[in-house]
Amino acid sequence: SFDECVARDGDDCDPENLWVQIPYFCGHHADCWEPGNQWALEEAKHNLLHHYLLVGITEELKDFLAVLEVTLPRFFRGATQLYAEGRRSHLRRTAKKVPTKPETIEKIQQSPIWKMENEFYEFAVDHFHYIKHQTFEVVNGEIVDKERKFQYEKIWPR
Repeated sequence: SFDECVARDGDDCDPENLWVQIPYFCGHHADCWEPGNQWALEEAKHNLLHHYLLVGITEELKDFLAVLEVTLPRFFRGATQLYAEGRRSHLRRTAKKVPTKPETIEKIQQSPIWKMENEFYEFAVDHFHYIKHQTFEVVNGEIVDKERKFQYEKIWPR
């Protein structure tokens, strides 16, 4: 179990192996892959803001799909309904989840690498919530597109 792995300081649960999100969003620079690198964290945050239309979070997958459906309706129309009512929706439920012991969580959370990964995760969550709030609202159980606050017009060369 994960608890046993952490208790015996196993390689599979070494905090350095938790250095996953930051390198992915940071890029291919060698410093991105150095666990605990503060520059990599800042670069990952910058890239999330400037190079991704949307980054969702697993805990709010339905809302992620709703933002995509409102933002890119040509590609994602009906995605939230399919997510809720699709034939494979049962596959998203964990059959048997063993809770992690509090001492295991405490030990992992003491790691500076975990703290950096968590900082990036919280940054992504805050940004996703901002985008979600700007994109849609739920009225009587239905997703309603908020009015666009921006208008894009063609810019013609002189």
